Amino acid sequence: MKPEKYHPPYTPVPAMVRLVGEIAEWVGQHAVRNEAALTPLLRRGSRIRTVQASLAIENNTLTLEQVTAVLNGKRVLGLPREIQEVRNAFAAYDQMDRWSPTSPDDLFEAHKVLMSGLVDRAGAFRRGGVGIFRGSQVIHVAPPAKRVSALMDDLLNWLSKTDEQPLIASCLFHYEFEFIHPFPDGNGRLGRVWQTLILSKWKPVLAYVPVETVISEHQEEYYRVLARSDKEGNATPFIVFMLEALHSAIKEMASTDQVMGQVTDQVRRLLKLLEKGEAGAIALMDGLGLSHRPTFRENYLEPALVSGLIERTQPHSPRSPTQRYRLTESGRVFLEK
Repeated sequence: MKPEKYHPPYTPVPAMVRLVGEIAEWVGQHAVRNEAALTPLLRRGSRIRTVQASLAIENNTLTLEQVTAVLNGKRVLGLPREIQEVRNAFAAYDQMDRWSPTSPDDLFEAHKVLMSGLVDRAGAFRRGGVGIFRGSQVIHVAPPAKRVSALMDDLLNWLSKTDEQPLIASCLFHYEFEFIHPFPDGNGRLGRVWQTLILSKWKPVLAYVPVETVISEHQEEYYRVLARSDKEGNATPFIVFMLEALHSAIKEMASTDQVMGQVTDQVRRLLKLLEKGEAGAIALMDGLGLSHRPTFRENYLEPALVSGLIERTQPHSPRSPTQRYRLTESGRVFLEK
């Protein structure tokens, strides 16, 4: 008798069907327009949010602003390991488009990029036992190390041949990857990178949907559904959670797209003011004719900071009452376009 063909276990449920339909409909209707609207500036901003959120799930404490500063080559007061994690993660997402989701060699390379300088054997399967902990509680004990190679062969082979809808396939892979936990460290961040890679091969615009930000906001639920799927021996709870996260991230992206031209104009206006020299928040708000601080922060200041177009004069004291802002070299180049 031939052994049963491997297939990650899950059960379709109405919520799953609805979410797949709604996400696929949005992608079908808006993917081309959104890909065209994703300027290098917006791609970078999306990628920075993705990196910061994915690492925050793994207890990295660097803020969005600090992550931006690291990627802009600025000095940041933080743990060396956390700074290295940021550099590695950004490098991994930056190289993602040249990897194949079904290639073992590419998977090893991705782990090496993500974990370079952080673990002794980056890019190699674990040799010992490993589990997922939340505080002192064990929520998952991974299969023995001796089974990892065969389990990953099965998973990658399934991915190369599956006719599952890509949204479902990406979630299934993510769940099974976390279940196997093939590497000694970095499995969570690599699982999220690989799900994004699978989705991007289906629709390139999905490479820039920052689903990690939604997962980070619902981190406890993320681990809860992983544990529930383990207990039930069925990936359905995890798939539904991930589809809901994707759905939320896409809705946010669609909302951003609707005001994209306006936001770009707002950022440009802020940069124009700073062409004259550094200035504080109050002076900038006056120059922009604004009196509502949250509007200034959300629509002008934060997009410009995250994009690396401006910087603080006191980066280590972001809330200093004497804080001022100035153009970066990238901001000057942006204004010259």
